[in-house]
Amino acid sequence: MWRPQRRELEEHLKRRTRSEGAFDPDLYRRHSHSQHVPVLLGEVLAAFRRPLPLHSFVDCTLGAAGHSLAMMEAHPEMELHFGMDIDPSALEIGQRHIEAFLASRARDEGGEDALQGKLRAYTQIKNFKYIKNVLGGVHESLADGSCGVDGILIDLGMSSMQVNRSDRGFSVMHDGPLDMRMDPKATLTAEDILNSWPELEIGRILRDYGEESYWQSLQRRIVKERKTGGLHSTGELVKLIQRTCTISGGRQGWIKTATRVFQALRIAVNDELQILEDTLHSCFDCLATDGRLAVISFHSLEDRIVKQTFLELIHGDEADDGDDDLVCAEIDNEDEPWFKQRVHGSNGTVLTKRPITPSQEEEKLNQRCRSAKLRVIQKT
Repeated sequence: MWRPQRRELEEHLKRRTRSEGAFDPDLYRRHSHSQHVPVLLGEVLAAFRRPLPLHSFVDCTLGAAGHSLAMMEAHPEMELHFGMDIDPSALEIGQRHIEAFLASRARDEGGEDALQGKLRAYTQIKNFKYIKNVLGGVHESLADGSCGVDGILIDLGMSSMQVNRSDRGFSVMHDGPLDMRMDPKATLTAEDILNSWPELEIGRILRDYGEESYWQSLQRRIVKERKTGGLHSTGELVKLIQRTCTISGGRQGWIKTATRVFQALRIAVNDELQILEDTLHSCFDCLATDGRLAVISFHSLEDRIVKQTFLELIHGDEADDGDDDLVCAEIDNEDEPWFKQRVHGSNGTVLTKRPITPSQEEEKLNQRCRSAKLRVIQKT
């Protein structure tokens, strides 16, 4: 099994569009939190680095504010910043970091009066699907497309702050409650799904959201557990997965299956895929002319939705998922060499026909970034 797996990995790496930007370790050190390192940070900055000024920016997944702080630093012309996060504990950390950054900059520029009327930073505990409500709460023109914002970022990755907390139920390696709610105020948990949802629905979740080959065996074992009281902790679920995956051989087999099962449950608990598709449409509506939306995804289901929705947004009803009909000639743009192939449509341009993935230098620094993919769209 080892040699075929290695060949498969090598072929996968050949197909990747690795970032060609110069890796800046100092940039990552400045904007990394003790528990979280922002992914594709240099590439996100490059996506919004262009001749047009960036007066307004929305970070739909603020977290520890690593991306946002780097954007503020790179764009002193920024006048409006919006930070959203569904996780109140993450938003609190990000808000503190932004306040500290602004206070430091005010001191450097000669006191707080220097920043008055220049950069207004808003933070709000909201799911990014409510972006229109958040922007409209400041001014209607930001949400209805008559004015719009210049840049929007969505980072779909799980932050280390969430994964490392066993009480959230996201980690395969730490025992905790079967929760998995991104929004602590939500009612549905993974425990509810595993112990009460119909057997066929359990199988569908594992198959469609986890792309798990053992979904039928897992489905039967999960339902069978209900006869003896059900599953009530991540540790109990992991043990069930280990018993199911004994034929795969070794630790890596069950860990990969457990990762897919946890992903499937998290997606179901938070309705992530449908919300993502709806949010992409809302974000595009909120962009100003020539505004850009950048999305970082971490698994194939997310990336597939981002790719197809971007095509729908630029082409409208004429969108087609066939790559052969969408190939554009390579563009030699000295200002933006990282966007080599673009797909043009009547409503906008997909700047990344192939997603940008982390450089080898970044992967060495942060192994959790390996599956990250960046796609960028620009509105016309």
